[in-house]
Amino acid sequence: MKLRLYMLIGFLFSLLLSIVPFSGNFTNAATPTAVTPVSALSFTQGVQKKVLDNGLTVLTKEVHTAPVVSVQVWYKVGSRNEVKGENGISHQLEHLMFKGTTDRPVQFGRLFSALGSQFNAFTSYDETAYFGTVQRDKLEALLTLEADRMENSLVGPEQLTSEKRVVISELQGYENSPGYRLNREVMRDAFPTRAYGLPVGGTKADVEKFTVEQVRNYYQTYYSPENATLVITGDFATEPVLKVVKETFGKLSQRVKEDKVLDEARKALDNFSASSSLADASPATPVAKKAPIVLKQPGSAALLQAIYPLPDIKHPDVPAIDVMDAILTGGRSSRLYQALVESGLASSVSGGAAELIEPGWYEINATAAPGQELGKIAQVLQESLAKLQQQPITTEELNRAKTQLQASLVLGNQDITSQASQLGYNQTVAGDYRFIEKYLAAIAKVTPAQVQQAAKTYLNPAKQTIGFFEPTQPDGKPGTSSAGSGRTVENFSPGKPVDPAELAKYLPPATSATDSGKQSLPEEFTLNNGLRVLLLSDRNLPTINLSGQIDAGTEFDGNQKAGLANLTANNLMNGTQTKNALTLAKTLEDRGADLNFGASREGASISGQGLSANLPILIQTLADVLENATFPADQLELSRQRALTSLKVQLDDPRGLGRQVFQQAIYPENHPFHSFPTFESLKSITRDDLLGFYQTHYRPDNTTIALVGDFDPVKVKALLNQAFGKWQATGKPPVLKISTVPFPQTLTRLNKVIPGKAEAVTYIGYNGISRKDPHFYAALVLNQILGGDTLSSRLGTEVRDRQGLTYGIYSGFAAGINPGPFLIQMQTAPGDTQKAIASTVALLKQLREQGVTEAEFNAAKRSITNSYPVDLANPSDVSSIILDNAVLGLSRSEIRDFPQRIQAVTMAQVQKTIEDFIKPENLVIVTTGPGDTVPKVGS
Repeated sequence: MKLRLYMLIGFLFSLLLSIVPFSGNFTNAATPTAVTPVSALSFTQGVQKKVLDNGLTVLTKEVHTAPVVSVQVWYKVGSRNEVKGENGISHQLEHLMFKGTTDRPVQFGRLFSALGSQFNAFTSYDETAYFGTVQRDKLEALLTLEADRMENSLVGPEQLTSEKRVVISELQGYENSPGYRLNREVMRDAFPTRAYGLPVGGTKADVEKFTVEQVRNYYQTYYSPENATLVITGDFATEPVLKVVKETFGKLSQRVKEDKVLDEARKALDNFSASSSLADASPATPVAKKAPIVLKQPGSAALLQAIYPLPDIKHPDVPAIDVMDAILTGGRSSRLYQALVESGLASSVSGGAAELIEPGWYEINATAAPGQELGKIAQVLQESLAKLQQQPITTEELNRAKTQLQASLVLGNQDITSQASQLGYNQTVAGDYRFIEKYLAAIAKVTPAQVQQAAKTYLNPAKQTIGFFEPTQPDGKPGTSSAGSGRTVENFSPGKPVDPAELAKYLPPATSATDSGKQSLPEEFTLNNGLRVLLLSDRNLPTINLSGQIDAGTEFDGNQKAGLANLTANNLMNGTQTKNALTLAKTLEDRGADLNFGASREGASISGQGLSANLPILIQTLADVLENATFPADQLELSRQRALTSLKVQLDDPRGLGRQVFQQAIYPENHPFHSFPTFESLKSITRDDLLGFYQTHYRPDNTTIALVGDFDPVKVKALLNQAFGKWQATGKPPVLKISTVPFPQTLTRLNKVIPGKAEAVTYIGYNGISRKDPHFYAALVLNQILGGDTLSSRLGTEVRDRQGLTYGIYSGFAAGINPGPFLIQMQTAPGDTQKAIASTVALLKQLREQGVTEAEFNAAKRSITNSYPVDLANPSDVSSIILDNAVLGLSRSEIRDFPQRIQAVTMAQVQKTIEDFIKPENLVIVTTGPGDTVPKVGS
């Protein structure tokens, strides 16, 4: 089981804003319900389906838990519909759908941003989807914009030329990943005559050849009402909204006959040879196994991927296949985790079933632990699969798998965006939004015999396609480093900022000012031992969301023991005085609950989720590991090997290495933010180091917990007192004194070469501000204008949209308890890096010299405050916001007052922030990736 984001290619802009639009139950018909069976009606109850005269399917679901609405348009077209020579055309068209329409010839990202929409889009195998979630008064405006681009999108030479460069930048970015390259070769070999065997995003060779006529014809063929589903969920009244839908979408005409779309959609299926009749596949039939595909290329960790053909989403075996997947890869107690990771052979293992319109596949991925052979991993994998085929599963495994599937569906649909996505996916791919009801009913009836039969039928060695990625040693090519004067930027003159007033004439009006309602404030109290708790009861869904932080972050590591905080956090679940690692895992996984720990700069994080009935188990397990962790030596060695693998992967990733080099260039060696793990530091950490760190930093008076969900606060207080009452600390907690870091004295340019990469990543910036800095709110407004959104900001408009130099460019202030960096990040083709850097620095100079306009200033404030209610509509996000505010020393009322604080920002404050923090002459510029991105001095 895994979040199958490999299915989704497109505008997933989540770098700095952390907008994660989907819960992962995307490729699966549904990734289902809970320990106490949850009725499928909770997902489809209240859904109304209408089909307009032009064929558009409309699904509406009123959800009155927050003053927000989600609008999604799902087109039944994806890479499955592509023919030879046009791989990636669905994805290319998705990009062009943001370039404007005949009536609104402006970047649609700017329009969505002005509405405060949290918007995105993606292309997958069977579908292309566009979605936005906004305050309820912007619903009509979103419908107007989506209807406009369904029929009137600009697909012209200018738009295609610039967006081709952006798409190629995106594709080249994927090429940096060994896992992507391995997947491409394995899928091509597994499905040589089918479109599913091609990369969803396309290939550079095909994208470069797309013509305007080709893309326009594709748009005319597939972007038609009868080939689309409009989904609306949230706080609205159905009848008036349907009236608006008929006025906006109802006037659109069918551009093609339905038969033509169906014929196009069947192209690939018709090519699918009869020999691939999956249900007849039998392991008893002796067929020669294919030899593994072996890629030997520069990279970090060794990877394995295995693919097995599956039937389509409507096949009756699908529920048993998904239960089989949960038994194999569903958490720490799963069979493959125990066989491969707990044995020390692999650092990670995951799996997932792609059940689609046409016959799909089951996929298993593993990352080798240091020094382990992929052949041995493949052998143990096959032995595990054979055991599943030969011996019935236990009742315990069956119940755990069903519960995990059910609970993940409930937890993944806590917000209206996810609920809309579930409806859109089921209607588009399964052909019926109520598919989930049948699916859940079938999951409940799956038997051990059906799981065993699914394993025999589909995990057939003769049908397997397996690939190995064997990293070659880096060639030792040295990174180069130089201090630059910034001469390359002097002749670049950016275009004028887009005037929001000019934009306003294309913006549909909001219906009326919305009252976002009074956000409920959390209740706060402190246990006798100093543990701080924040509670916010939300009885709308039977779920619990837990966020927590312990003042035990990597800032306490030091350079010699860098990685200690993370190893400590990662070993908490490896055993307590009364439970070993497997018992702890089963305690939660039997109930479909999660509890995870990690370490960041300023704290060790706790995240937990579960159904409300399981809150006691979640709290008791949390208390047990925080008070009684034992750090078994054998588990420490396994987690150390995983950490060493992760470090290899990070140093082979231009983003990971670039961020480290950037941070270490800003902060001096004795500063806590300079410290990053090394192979030497990870190897030097002992069990005594972990115990010492745990005993020193894991204290109740260092711990804050936020709980949001379906509970009675009085009962929760009693539960917390009982669970944590014996946890005590002596003395005072450790405190770090962190020195102030000045701006760099000159512009500094660093370049680090990573062999075998296709795309460069650049970080630009210097030390910034803390969360409590008086500049903070003005800095947020300024950043929204500069680079807060890659489609609507100055950086996005100039570097991405106008010049097409990058797939994504963002800026942000990493403002924590202590000042973190102000940074700009972008991804570019090696030949475009210098121009993109020059453009960026010129934009910073323009900002410094000319400031911002009144219209930009007002638009930025509106965008931030309009989108904030969307964050508050997701209980999981609310628990994180409440926790962060508490840890950062802010008032409980900050969650309610934040929009007013943004509105109170003045132009003078933004100008002062520019004067104090926009320093184009003092930048640190770090580029990592291919080696040909920096001109020689004097060039």
